[in-house]
Amino acid sequence: MMTMPARTSKQRKQDVLDRLERDVDAWVATADKVSGTPYLVPLSFLWDGITLLLATPASSPTGRNLQASNTVRLGIGPTRDVVLIEATVCVLAIREISQQVGDAFAVKTGFDPRQETSTYLYFHVTPQRLQAWREANELDGRDLMRDGRWLVE
Repeated sequence: MMTMPARTSKQRKQDVLDRLERDVDAWVATADKVSGTPYLVPLSFLWDGITLLLATPASSPTGRNLQASNTVRLGIGPTRDVVLIEATVCVLAIREISQQVGDAFAVKTGFDPRQETSTYLYFHVTPQRLQAWREANELDGRDLMRDGRWLVE
């Protein structure tokens, strides 16, 4: 396989924004606050331009971990075009999401937590650190966001 030329930071940021808008699923990594046991699951998301919105059962390991730690790490895309996001989490009950946002989530993800019989929670995920790279030639400069601020315009 031939290595693609490294992208500029500006192009990488645009590619990340396109992926966040277009992709539906992310790998969501959490850990149990007491035992430290890691947990990794795929969840669908809705990107609003600032935050990602996730939903999962309140009693699931991921739901419990997100509520306890208020932090998460997401992986989006294939391994040769990865976006890694370290983020803070705000927990929201189903009733705290507007009808419009709930409908947009359901349309994008093909899943409506409001229709489930078990108790679901929504989670607003606010990126604090964001990295993106395709191959080794993009490892330098892979940080596109730190402390919640884009490093490139």
